[in-house]
This record gives sequence, C-alpha cells and structure tokens, in this order.
Amino acid sequence: MASQSRKVIYAALAGNLGIAIAKFVAATWTGSSAMLSEGVHSLVDTGNQGLLLYGLKRSEHPADRAHPLGYGRELYFWAFIVALLIFSLGAGVSIYEGVTHILWPQPIEDPLMSYMVLAVSVLFEGTSWLIALKEFRKEKGPGNYVDAVLESKDPTTFTVLFEDSAALIGLGIAFMGIFFAQYFDAPQLDGVASVGIGLVLAFVAIVLARESKGLLIGEAATPQLQRSILAIAERDDAVDHANGVITVHLSPRQVVANLSLEFIDELRAWEIELAVERIEAEIMRHHPEVTSLFVKPQRSGTYRAAASKLARP
Repeated sequence: MASQSRKVIYAALAGNLGIAIAKFVAATWTGSSAMLSEGVHSLVDTGNQGLLLYGLKRSEHPADRAHPLGYGRELYFWAFIVALLIFSLGAGVSIYEGVTHILWPQPIEDPLMSYMVLAVSVLFEGTSWLIALKEFRKEKGPGNYVDAVLESKDPTTFTVLFEDSAALIGLGIAFMGIFFAQYFDAPQLDGVASVGIGLVLAFVAIVLARESKGLLIGEAATPQLQRSILAIAERDDAVDHANGVITVHLSPRQVVANLSLEFIDELRAWEIELAVERIEAEIMRHHPEVTSLFVKPQRSGTYRAAASKLARP
C-alpha cells in the first residue's frame, strides 16, 4: 500500500513540475493573470507532493525511546501542512493576482500559447487524476466517494486526487477567463478567472485541512477491524467476555489498540499472562497493522461505566 501511495505521488509530482514551468513561461509571454495563477497552483502542488513523500518516509521510521509508538503521525502532520500551503500560497496568490489584474487590467498577448499550454496541462493533470482515482477506488470499497474520504486513513491518495481535481477545474476556469477576456476585449475577466481559481483552491484546502486535522488528532480504526479484534480475543479459552476495544490510527498502516477483557475468575496470574500473549500473537497475525496492543483485565460493569462517558461525535 505504501508503494501504491508513492506511485500516485510520483506521477503527480512529475506532471506538476513540467506543467508549472510551461505555465510560467506562457504567463511571462502573454501577461495572463489566470495563467500566472495556474503556474503558482502547479508549483505549490509540486512542493506539496514533495512534502507528502517526506511525510511517508518519516512515518516509516521505527519506534524508539523518544517515540515508543513510532513516527506514524508524521504523515498526518505533513498532510495538514500541505492543506495550509494550498490555502495560503495557492489560493492567496491566485486571489491577489486576480484582484490586481481587475484593478489594473493588462491585455493578453498571443493567447494561442496559453491555449496550447492549457491543453498540454489537461493531458498531464488528467493522467495524474486517473492514476489517483484508480488507487482511491481500490481503497474505498463499495461505499460512495464522500464516505470513503471521511473514513480514509491514508491522506496521500485523496490529497492528490483533490489537488488534481482542483487543477482540472482551475484549467477550465483559466481557459474561460482567457477566452472571454479576448472575445469581449475585457482583460478584467482574466483577473476574475484568477480569483475563481483561488476560491476553488481555498475550498479544497479547507476540506483537506479538516480531514487531516481529524487524522492528526487521532481517529478510530474501522468497525470491521474492531469487531475482528474482539472476536479473536473472545475465542480464547481464558476469556469469559471481551468487553470492548479502543483503537487509534497512528498512520494508515499503524493501529494502537487497548483491549478490555474479562477473564475467567478461576485463572491464576501466570495463566492470564499466557492468555494475553496468545491473544496478542493471534491478533497481530490476522491484522499486522495492529502494531501495539494493550490488554486490560477488567470487569464488564467497570468497562461499561467508562465507555458510557464517551460522547458520540
């Protein structure tokens, strides 16, 4: 799964870097505000993919004494930084450029070059978008796309998918801005298009920041994984009842689980210790993403009293 995430990011990074260079050349040649905004957009996206790759690499560092549960949340941190950069640099610069060209309009020179760059950009961005969509479909399961984003624990794929979707929408807005500015001889419309691109980027940044924030704070594992952990524990002969489990994702493939079990009353301490070792080994054999498991011997009533204090989101 990590290699597939890298595949999506590398494809987006290569495409955006080439597109950014072409857009800046076209913006310098034609004086188009929308094209300059698109160049900034692609440059920010290129940097963002670099940050996501860095976050992936850092998240795979093994646990140490300073971070006994590992560095998994590094990925979520850098995904949140990516959202902030899209908002501050991508949206901010685009809106600033748009307002500037609305107040002090400049005619677009040689718009044909802009159209050619936009066409090439659609080709590259569309290819990257299809790759990201294909990988996201593998992860999302049978549900709809909105629920898949809300439930996803891997920000890399849906971040690239959102960035590429915003890029394709932005290219459409840039095309209309340049076309109508030329058709109506109203260069202010090129600035309006730049503002429109900035608003699209701001919306995408807010959505990504919201999802990244939830992952950074700590989201529970899927209900299917939680049920499986409880079922495995309850099958052990030493367990009278599996009370419940509290889980949290440290990264897409790192889960910490706190398991509350009521053991048979007649068991001695060393028998409970052996049972805990068996249960831990069985759970990690079925679910290698559970990297840390803590088992708490506890009466059912005590667990229910504590669980009742957890508010529903």
